[in-house]
Amino acid sequence: MFEKFYSKRIKNTPSSFIREILKVTQKPEIISFAGGLPNPVSFPQEELKISMNRIADKYKAKIYQYSTTLGLDSLREYIVQRYKKIWNMDIDIENVIITTGSQQALDLIGKVFVNENDRVMVESPSYLGLLQAFNLYEANFIQTKLNDDGLDIEELKKTVKIYKPKLAYLIPNFQNPTGLTYSLENRREVFEVIKDEDMILIQDDPYGELRFTDDERLPYIGLNQINKNIYLGSFSKIVTPGMRLGYVIADKEIIKMLETAKQASDLHSNIFGQYLISDYLYNNDLDKHIEKIKKLYKIQANAMVEAMKKYFSKDIKFTIPKGGMFSWVTLQEGKSSVKLFEKAIGKNVAFVPGNPFYIDSSKDVNTLRLNYTNADENTIEEGIKRLSEALLEI
Repeated sequence: MFEKFYSKRIKNTPSSFIREILKVTQKPEIISFAGGLPNPVSFPQEELKISMNRIADKYKAKIYQYSTTLGLDSLREYIVQRYKKIWNMDIDIENVIITTGSQQALDLIGKVFVNENDRVMVESPSYLGLLQAFNLYEANFIQTKLNDDGLDIEELKKTVKIYKPKLAYLIPNFQNPTGLTYSLENRREVFEVIKDEDMILIQDDPYGELRFTDDERLPYIGLNQINKNIYLGSFSKIVTPGMRLGYVIADKEIIKMLETAKQASDLHSNIFGQYLISDYLYNNDLDKHIEKIKKLYKIQANAMVEAMKKYFSKDIKFTIPKGGMFSWVTLQEGKSSVKLFEKAIGKNVAFVPGNPFYIDSSKDVNTLRLNYTNADENTIEEGIKRLSEALLEI
């Protein structure tokens, strides 16, 4: 009825595959490995309740009023100090803008940088939220293959040489969807390839704090420098996702442009949530809280890995997570993860087929993403058992 009125951008942008799947998984009988959902038991509910009362008493009407686009100064300053402490990053408050989750950060970056047919290099596979966000701005995506230790360096060299991308979007820590982490050597090699290129590197890091092995924390590509780097972070995975609070760290000039784009989008992110999260961070030990999350997720990840070893055939491959929230499964050659999904739903278990993580989402693939953080050990084993039964039917 309204087809002729819609913009070309929106008509060419598919709806979020995961959001559509999550509608299906609302039935209580379905075991869902589909969403990237933090475990609700990890939410610091009592501490947040205390913070709610404190900000209501301390700030009164301020927490209900309009606020500044860049975000609450105390929250931005917390981010500055944390990145200085952990990464020795040379930044100040003017290098930070608060966003409505990392997803808005991606949308704002698309608004600021992407013109029609601008080339954007992404991993293969890549985060489908980025693909959807930049699709709206009609980006021309160039995918570069991921190996077990990070980007395929030879393919990266060819991509950079042939296509000269304007932007590169990478998730170096516990990548979504694969769960893989770039090795230190791979990070160095990636930097050597791109350091002299006329390109902005976006490093998305919602999962980096969730390393549950004893491996040391790895620096960002480019050794934590600002330069032509844009860093994305989020409180969704380490405090609570419902407040929808993320942030961007970048050169001050870029932050000013993002501020202008954000003014046109929503004026400012939820200020009540900003006061709440800021108060929580200043009055609690975030690192101690993160340790609890990591211990929980390690148990859940191990449960999924052991269940897959027990129920899957030996020729099915999967990543063994060292952190983050996902494992990436590769079925036998010729098998379809979409067909598997159809069979699995019939057995009341859900996951995300691999298709939407690639540029050509219509192509049938033999890969799929499993989330382990939103189910207990017994539920994980039962879900993997059902999935193995569905595998016998495709």
